[in-house]
This record gives sequence, C-alpha cells and structure tokens, in this order.
Amino acid sequence: MYKKFTDWIGLKEKLHEKMNIVPRIHEGDIWWASLGENIGWEINGKSKDFTRPVIIYKKLAHGFYFVIPATTKTRSGTWYVHYRYRSTDAIACIHQARAIDYRRFYSKVGELDNNNFQRIKAGFAALYL
Repeated sequence: MYKKFTDWIGLKEKLHEKMNIVPRIHEGDIWWASLGENIGWEINGKSKDFTRPVIIYKKLAHGFYFVIPATTKTRSGTWYVHYRYRSTDAIACIHQARAIDYRRFYSKVGELDNNNFQRIKAGFAALYL
C-alpha cells in the first residue's frame, strides 16, 4: 500500500503556518478536518487535503479540541457508535478519538441533534471511563 507521507508533511507545514481567527466551534458540531496520512490502523484523512469528518466532542482550550473521527463505512464493535446526520448513516470511530488544533479544521458540515450526540458520549464513556 502506497502512503503519501511526503505529501502530508508538506500540507502539515502549511497548516502549521496558517494563523487565522479561531472559528466558532461547539460540542456536537461536525467539521471536515485534516487528519493526515497516518500509520497502520490509525484513521487517515481522504483527498488531497487529507480531510475526514470529525465530531467535536469537547473544547479543551482556546483553539484546541478533542474530536472523534467519523466514517460512512459500515463498522461494528464497542468502539463504534452509529448515528444519523440528515439522511446519512454514519459511524463515530470512538477508538480513534484525539486532540487537534483549530488549524486542522476546513469547513463546518453541521451539528448533531442532542439524541445522537448523547449516544456518542455514552459510547465514549462505556469504552474509556
């Protein structure tokens, strides 16, 4: 399998230099975020910008967030939580949760309804707490 590590490093340098105003980001939002080209079973971003949808789980500090990557591929196990956004079935990949800087965010997709967000939070608590 070909990995695009050098492409990712180039984009990562550009993201690091990006100094704009921190966007309004709230818990339960879904954003496209540049997660990169990763190793082994770690979830990768897609496209030339290495992006993937993420669910904002918690704001940790100004411009720093704990996120849960998402996928539309069918998955099962205690580390996945199914949710619906608009008319799309999706999976929150609880085991791939991580902290990221605001400069990785590209665009807001929308926000989860309270029922779906609470189910994801319960899945996270069941796996980690």
